[in-house]
Amino acid sequence: MARRNRPERRPIAPDARYNSVLVQILINKLMYSGKKSVAERVVYRAFDRIQSQANRDPLDIFNQAIRNATPVLEVKPRRVGGATYQVPVEIRPERRIALSMRWILNASRSRGGRAMSDRLAMELMDAANNAGQAIKRREDTHRMAEANRAFVHYRW
Repeated sequence: MARRNRPERRPIAPDARYNSVLVQILINKLMYSGKKSVAERVVYRAFDRIQSQANRDPLDIFNQAIRNATPVLEVKPRRVGGATYQVPVEIRPERRIALSMRWILNASRSRGGRAMSDRLAMELMDAANNAGQAIKRREDTHRMAEANRAFVHYRW
């Protein structure tokens, strides 16, 4: 592990259909075992389903879902003199997007029944409407940070 400085972040090329970096990140996070074509197929089918059901641009709904599921604060454990405090800290922008996408994908994976593209489409539409498991996860994170606001002076 590098001790002196952080390695540069590699730029992510936008996806082919929507020319969006966020969609490409979603495809990469969805991918298992290097099967990118399968992940692309799932995401694009989910977007097609959103298009047919909501009669709106799926990219708008996707961006709204990411915006709604993005957390601002989280708690990190900080050890001070034998006691461990949950200290609320702000989240840097890259991590915010990573957390919201991870929560949306985990929520869609945990939904039962249908194909993954259908579950992903339903979770994205729920998140765009401020509902669903990913939004609940964000609210729980914010609630935890708010409850531990007394320890904010332990921030480092």
